[in-house]
Amino acid sequence: MPPFCRMKRFIDKDISEYSYDLPPERIAVYPTEQRDQSRLLVYKDEKILDTRFKELPEQIPAGHLLVFNDTRVIEARILFQKTSGASIEIFCLEPFEQDLEAAMQQKETAVWKCLIGGASKWKSGQVLQKSIHEKGVVLEAHYVSTMEDHFLIRFFWKPADLSFVEVLHKAGAIPLPPYIKRKAIAEDAERYQTIFSKNDGSVAAPTASLHFTPNMLTSLEEKKIGKTFLTLHVGAGTFKPVQSANIAEHTMHGEPFSVSKITIKTLLQSDNIIAVGTTSLRTLESLYWLGVKMLHNENDTDLLHQWEAYELGLKYNVSKTDSLQALLNWMEATKSEQVHCKTSLMIVPGYVFKMVEGLITNFHQPQSTLLLLVAAFIGEDWKRLYTHALTHNFRFLSYGDSSLLWKHQQQ
Repeated sequence: MPPFCRMKRFIDKDISEYSYDLPPERIAVYPTEQRDQSRLLVYKDEKILDTRFKELPEQIPAGHLLVFNDTRVIEARILFQKTSGASIEIFCLEPFEQDLEAAMQQKETAVWKCLIGGASKWKSGQVLQKSIHEKGVVLEAHYVSTMEDHFLIRFFWKPADLSFVEVLHKAGAIPLPPYIKRKAIAEDAERYQTIFSKNDGSVAAPTASLHFTPNMLTSLEEKKIGKTFLTLHVGAGTFKPVQSANIAEHTMHGEPFSVSKITIKTLLQSDNIIAVGTTSLRTLESLYWLGVKMLHNENDTDLLHQWEAYELGLKYNVSKTDSLQALLNWMEATKSEQVHCKTSLMIVPGYVFKMVEGLITNFHQPQSTLLLLVAAFIGEDWKRLYTHALTHNFRFLSYGDSSLLWKHQQQ
């Protein structure tokens, strides 16, 4: 069978097959009072169990490894008010032609790709200004140009010795997902962050980790369940539904990630890996394919394209051990402590998982790339799982309930 035909069986799928009716009242608008009070649906060996998230340690055998995403959500929404009283909201998506970590530390000025609410009120040449007097910050926004799906905005600020992330912290607000139809409140600044968030850069939270508490981490440790961390900065594209009839025509968003040498060594020593969230899962699988590319001297080892993993899978059969060892060998040779890459990997039914045995994740939107990932992980049973969650009053999406999914037997 020619390579194109073999690829076609993965990506030639009708998105309508991955839809369901999500009533608005099933979408969680606020988090539970306590993080671990949420409900937990466990799927294993085609069986479904309803329990509470605080019982998670009882559902995971000793010796497993949990992999968390330690990204931190930035205050990416900035509200400007014109002298006329009209409001214009700027949502910072990602830096323009600059590495994210460097952009976060930029001083005095920066150019970002942004969305604009109320753009029609912003006249050409007009400078928006926001002053936070009690914090001594003055921020200006200058319109640069209009792109296909975003605007380019140049920011200037004083004091000039502040980093951009410090300016956002003082002048911006936490961006809630678009399906949460309310304004952010003070509580969201804490509850829309994980308890271990560390590396600034996301515009959306890795929501599977929002359920974890310090006591939960202690309980997992006492049961000899390990943990390690990686970083993937979640972009706004995570909320973008698949709008094309065929998933092959969808353009997957790219997101930067980094993984430390210590984490890679930990992964190398574990055969029982559970990804906490779809972002951790995508990073782990992308990491595997990055190792494959290095092992076989493939080009562009700083980027994994949308369908590249499927193409590589048709060419090479590499063990998890060999892939991770190739990464470690590269790190030793280059004296690097971190692997950095940008991934656009789109996981769809038919994908063969290389790294992960289990997945902790919330319930996702119809016709989303995240639902496609779940369908790839547990097979057609995703429909039965979501029907069960709906009929048993589970709460959906970012502030909703959780699930522990064990990989389909045929994987």
